[in-house]
Amino acid sequence: MAAVTTPVLAEQRVEIDTPLAGWHGTSGEGADFSQQVNYPASSVNTPATQAAQALISGQIKGFPKPDSKAKQEPGRLIVNGVSMPLKIQDDGSFNRPYIFPQGSNGVEVRSPDRAAAHRTQFYAQRGNGAVPARLRLVLSWDTDNTDLDLHVVTPDGGHAWYGGRQLANGGALDVDVTTGYGPEIFSSPAPESGHYLVYVNYYGGRGEEILTTAQLTIVTEEGTTNEKQETVIVPMRNPGELTLVKEFSYSNRG
Repeated sequence: MAAVTTPVLAEQRVEIDTPLAGWHGTSGEGADFSQQVNYPASSVNTPATQAAQALISGQIKGFPKPDSKAKQEPGRLIVNGVSMPLKIQDDGSFNRPYIFPQGSNGVEVRSPDRAAAHRTQFYAQRGNGAVPARLRLVLSWDTDNTDLDLHVVTPDGGHAWYGGRQLANGGALDVDVTTGYGPEIFSSPAPESGHYLVYVNYYGGRGEEILTTAQLTIVTEEGTTNEKQETVIVPMRNPGELTLVKEFSYSNRG
């Protein structure tokens, strides 16, 4: 009888190419905090000129070839304690822009099966042209092939959404992710004091209704001793549904 051999799967290893570990300065040059998305698409596309200090990128070595019949689970991205799903491409690669605050930062990437993980720690010294976010809203969700949209209404009546990402008060939405998981991030370097409304629109799935759960994390005074984080979990059931997920007040003491 011929011997039966069992294929040996390569050991997975997460490699984070950027951001670089250690101490480095940052500036606004080459830091494009938006990505181009074409619907339908398999991923978001980061500009080739994106500055390394404003980008999370790398690859999971030994990433198993996806089974076309099985659901591909996302990896996990954890930035300064904020955990969110991370889209992993078929070759194990990942990338997305990110605005890091001044000071110590931690980035961890975990493989979809949690068999491998890697964390990098670095200190960002803010240079000319780069302004840290004092208010950051991070929207992610737990299903692929679905489109959730973040809408933020600011105290002065500004409305940030995928049809108008930039606000006159300096706040901005970074990217409209149409393919699942997110994250979509609203950041403001000088947020107005007052009442904020945060809505999530379940724009739809790929031709089917999918129960998905939205996760909104609110980060204030990031990178300072006064930093606070709050996370809200909201189920989204019906495509076309616009849901008020959070009302909160922000006081600009600076």
